[in-house]
Amino acid sequence: MASSPSQITSPVWLLTRVLILVSAFFAGIDGRKTKLSDEGFTYFQPRCRTHVASLTDFGGVGDGVTSNTNAFQAAVSHLSQFASDGGALLYVPPGKWLTGCFNITSFFTLYLNKDAVILASQDMNEWPIIPPLPSYGVGRDTPGPRYSSLISGFNLTDVVITGDNGTIDGQGQMWWQKFRQGALKHTRGYLIEILFSDQVIISSLTLINSPSWNVHPVYSSNVIVKGITISAPVTSPNTDGINPDSCTHVRIEDCNIVSGDDCIAIKSGWDEYGIAFGMPSQHIIIRRLFCVSPFSAVIALGSEMSGGIQDVRAQDIQAVNSEAAVRIKTSPGRGGFVKDIYVKGMNLENMKWVFTMTGSYGSHPDNKWDPNAFPVVSGINYRDVISENVTIAGKLEGIPKAPFGDICISNVTIGMSPKSKKKKLPWNCTYVSGTSSGVTPTPCSLLPESGYGDCPFPTDRDPIDDVEFQACSSASYRHSHTHPLIY
Repeated sequence: MASSPSQITSPVWLLTRVLILVSAFFAGIDGRKTKLSDEGFTYFQPRCRTHVASLTDFGGVGDGVTSNTNAFQAAVSHLSQFASDGGALLYVPPGKWLTGCFNITSFFTLYLNKDAVILASQDMNEWPIIPPLPSYGVGRDTPGPRYSSLISGFNLTDVVITGDNGTIDGQGQMWWQKFRQGALKHTRGYLIEILFSDQVIISSLTLINSPSWNVHPVYSSNVIVKGITISAPVTSPNTDGINPDSCTHVRIEDCNIVSGDDCIAIKSGWDEYGIAFGMPSQHIIIRRLFCVSPFSAVIALGSEMSGGIQDVRAQDIQAVNSEAAVRIKTSPGRGGFVKDIYVKGMNLENMKWVFTMTGSYGSHPDNKWDPNAFPVVSGINYRDVISENVTIAGKLEGIPKAPFGDICISNVTIGMSPKSKKKKLPWNCTYVSGTSSGVTPTPCSLLPESGYGDCPFPTDRDPIDDVEFQACSSASYRHSHTHPLIY
């Protein structure tokens, strides 16, 4: 029996629902200056590391008060020397490790114990100012530069951020308050941002209370985000979950996200800056995702998509209490394209919209954008969707001078909420074209019944699918002779 709207919006109901669905979704460290136990630990990634150090070897103090920025920076600097000798792992022991921003290095793993919490510093002096991204031209919160992300990497190869479900806490309340008050001079930083890199893995962690976006791989390739739990208050501003941005060959799987913005947002640059940079997001796999986002989308494409988005494959998605299941956002001035999008197997409850597309999402970085730079939106395929308690089945609004085409929706059953009966139409469509098959309630006339059966979904494998994880044991690590290490 479906829950009533009042039950569904209850915090107790929502927390219970999240715990039930997460449980269904997913099937000692002690000290000598924090040494590993005799058994060590096991973690999973494609290649095991040869060297390991503990943060305490570099003066780290896990009391939640002492700044560990210098300890993290010193550890990464020291371990970078092992890049050509099997790489290195930095172990973060149990404790609360306060830190400002720090960069990681190549052939490197950052590993958090299950009882380790990395706490983002509340001292804004520990968040350096850096230039805006070249495909954006300006900051997203304010013009000009931006704050660094808590954990960053630039021009890296083979980097892993993982753990035994350890926690990274962005302590974002300070940032959210300043943002709402208009008191920030620069754009907020993210929890994790990896730029211009290859072979990136972020796995088996809990991320909470990010100042803004949580995970932002940008201009990178061969990226895997796996087994991540992300949580922020649903009213927190712009706390997107995972935002691949101008990235190629991306695999996002087995993640649980409760946030104040889109759970997944695929991007590729903003207006004239993204057009000039010209790096699309493409070959992206999303599967086994659970999402709660009352004011945004489960999966968003755009609105910054000026470098193009193509070949996105999403399947086995669950969401409750979210604004939209799939949302395409763009505008004149964006240019670029959104094409070859495939979504299969969604189970949804308590949604404002299931499908929404807008061609008038009109935010721009400055006044230099070209009003005649129209985006191309085509090859959009949605199938095998069940949703209950929905206000509007679909709101599909293309651009008069650049209609959205080749839209296919099949085998979709949408249960409308009682308040939806006050609406004249469950679908609202303008400047779009395509077909439908086996959709309830009947779509708008611009998506006529075709009788052709299921919309397509690719069956070929992407190379990122063939990246496998192996069990790595700390017992296999070698000593370093230049600095005290655990093993």
